[in-house]
Amino acid sequence: MALLLILAVGSSRFFLLDDRAGAQAATGPSLPQVIVSDPLERQVDKKLTFLGQFSAVDRVELRAQVGGILTGIYFKDGAIVRKGDLLFTIDTEPYAIKLAQAQAQLKSANAQLVLADQELARAQALATRSFGTVESVDQRTSDRQGAVAAIDAAKAAVRDAQFDFDHCRITAPFTGRIGTHLVSIGNLVAGSRAATSPTTLLATLVSLDPIHLDFDMSESDYETFSRYRAQAGGALGNRIELALNDDDHFSREGVLDFVDNELDHSSGTIHARATIQDPKFDLTPGAFARVRVAASPPGPVLMLPDAAVLPDQSSYVVLTVSADGTVVPKAVQVGDLRGGLRVISSGLSPDTKVIIDGLLYAAPGSKVSPKNGTIRYSSTSQDAD
Repeated sequence: MALLLILAVGSSRFFLLDDRAGAQAATGPSLPQVIVSDPLERQVDKKLTFLGQFSAVDRVELRAQVGGILTGIYFKDGAIVRKGDLLFTIDTEPYAIKLAQAQAQLKSANAQLVLADQELARAQALATRSFGTVESVDQRTSDRQGAVAAIDAAKAAVRDAQFDFDHCRITAPFTGRIGTHLVSIGNLVAGSRAATSPTTLLATLVSLDPIHLDFDMSESDYETFSRYRAQAGGALGNRIELALNDDDHFSREGVLDFVDNELDHSSGTIHARATIQDPKFDLTPGAFARVRVAASPPGPVLMLPDAAVLPDQSSYVVLTVSADGTVVPKAVQVGDLRGGLRVISSGLSPDTKVIIDGLLYAAPGSKVSPKNGTIRYSSTSQDAD
């Protein structure tokens, strides 16, 4: 009896498990769930992106206008210097001597003029009383004119000597960042006022605020931009955005103030330049940045979360869900980021169900269980390329 009872219980459990397995086989395994949404449609203007390089608005080579022994360096290499700051000094002793000589010559010329005035007065008085001749008056008049000319020459010599003396001090012509000093104290430097004469390069100085950003546009991009610029006009058409290499967002702005007057025949590009204000001196001449300019007025575009757009070698695809729940990949053309979303230039229709979450469970050709989601545009998001 006990044996029969055990066999009866075991048989019932076997049939119960077999019924459950059969029910599971009949219903099949559960499908992976994914979040889908129609692409978000918004009014967005088209923008073109280029690679640019910063350059200084002003750049100067600091050279001496007088020669002599370098006696002082008054800056730290690579520092920011202000307009008028003292940078170098040259031994002033030879030029102080020259200035003293010129001032002495001026005093002598003044004394000669006093004597000439006195002699001219006596000659004129004698001629009035018929004790002198007209020739004597003419001679004394000529002497006086010579004394006046000597004073003018002496004054010019004083200004020349003062100029040399003053230029023993080399100051910053504008505010900017100075490079390393190229000559040490104690060296003899060559100086000249003439640009053709050999002089000693002491250092270089570049301005930082504002700063230029140079970039090149292809012929087709230039034509697209020119049409938009003519329509927009003013500040709107000349506005540019830029992002540094270490920045994912176009967080800075500038003004396009120069476009060259002809295309480069060898490269098929045209040179353009923007000016950016940099009061904190954050930007460095020679560094690279990405430039973005508006190329069309706002128009309707489709947008998706950037994570939903998958790179496929040289193109991009998104995963969509058909009416029967099948995952279907679609190739798309993409644009830049706007409001945290990626612009889709072509390849999708507004009613396409795109997988925006759960991509790991969605293999092309497989079946999924779609659930509707929502795509949100962030008006406070910094756009990135």
